[in-house]
Amino acid sequence: MTEDVRASTPAVAAGRNGFFGDLSVSAVVAGFIAVVVSYSGPMVVVLTAAQAGGLTTGQTTSWVWAVSLGSGITCAVLSLWTRMPVITAWSTPGAALLVTSLHNYPYAQAIGAFLVAAVAITVIGFSGLFGRLIAKVPTAIVSAMLAGILFAFGTDLFRSLGGTPLVPAAVLVGYVVVKRFSARYAVLCGLVLGVVAAAASGKLHLSGVRLALARPEWTTPAFSVAAIVGIGIPLFVVTMASQNAPGLGVLTASGYRPNDRLLIGSTGLTSVLLAPFGSHAINLAAITAAICTNEEAHPDPRRRYPAGVFCGLFYIVVGLFGSALLALFTGLPKELVAAIAGVALLGALMSGLSGAMQQPDHREAALVTFLVTASGLTMFGVGSAFWGLVLGVLTHGVLTARRRAVRSQ
Repeated sequence: MTEDVRASTPAVAAGRNGFFGDLSVSAVVAGFIAVVVSYSGPMVVVLTAAQAGGLTTGQTTSWVWAVSLGSGITCAVLSLWTRMPVITAWSTPGAALLVTSLHNYPYAQAIGAFLVAAVAITVIGFSGLFGRLIAKVPTAIVSAMLAGILFAFGTDLFRSLGGTPLVPAAVLVGYVVVKRFSARYAVLCGLVLGVVAAAASGKLHLSGVRLALARPEWTTPAFSVAAIVGIGIPLFVVTMASQNAPGLGVLTASGYRPNDRLLIGSTGLTSVLLAPFGSHAINLAAITAAICTNEEAHPDPRRRYPAGVFCGLFYIVVGLFGSALLALFTGLPKELVAAIAGVALLGALMSGLSGAMQQPDHREAALVTFLVTASGLTMFGVGSAFWGLVLGVLTHGVLTARRRAVRSQ
């Protein structure tokens, strides 16, 4: 487990050098890599949903603008406010849900359903109920969930060597060699060597990049019971279970004490404001958060929050230019993205595994959590991180009850 950084209010910044004093190259790089991973993977799900729903180019551009701007503002503001690397993003499982359901409803009714889900998230978030439930989960189980989420990224790093090995090998060699001398610049060097290798092998396709400001489109929400039941309620469930729960878990596993009311309530309120422009849900991130909360961002946990600020700034830049800069990230070869994400998350994965196995009495429950989460299990539209958490807690409850019974005899 990393050093305990119990940050939940601006008061924890007392006695520090200020934002520019805490700023580092490694934190900026971590924020940038988090954005690269977001637009190279989860954003593709949004674009697929927009295409499946028959959205116009203007509506799609507005959707990208809204989720990018919402993620950027919440990242930057919340990271500065809490002095924690708070990483937010759009709901990827929510977008996946829309791939199969968006075309069943008029777009205005879908917007109304987004709004209903956002209001529900805001109310639950500010009430503190969700945070109180998550706080009861043992630390070992939270760490195991984090490790399970990141496990696939670690294996993808080495799996990519079996295809076209030049690019991932360049990333891995750059990372390992530089890590020997300076952990803060290891990921940056891996990224630079990977880009050079991709360009040299002709895998870097940036011809589609054209700078042009995005134009958001307002859609007046319409409300129908069918859309609320078919989109709104499932969107609320998967966003809270598959995004906000792991998001709080990542911060907790990294040694922070997140203010769940502030974080979830703020992202929900942002979703309310941006829903008419197409935003389906803004929430806490898990995978990209792990990039910014581990020691690769900075050895001192108290100086990692600039990674969240710069992640937010990069989000905003991409959002302002809409699909123009989106072409930059979609033009990156998949093996480069997999390799960079893999090396950037190695530290977080190691921390998660270490925290999961630290307490002997919790190891079995943590192992169940890890295996279920890493399996990719999906039931009722909810992802494996939530089910890993549920089954881990149930296992923990059964085993600790058995031990208590034995000790009382």
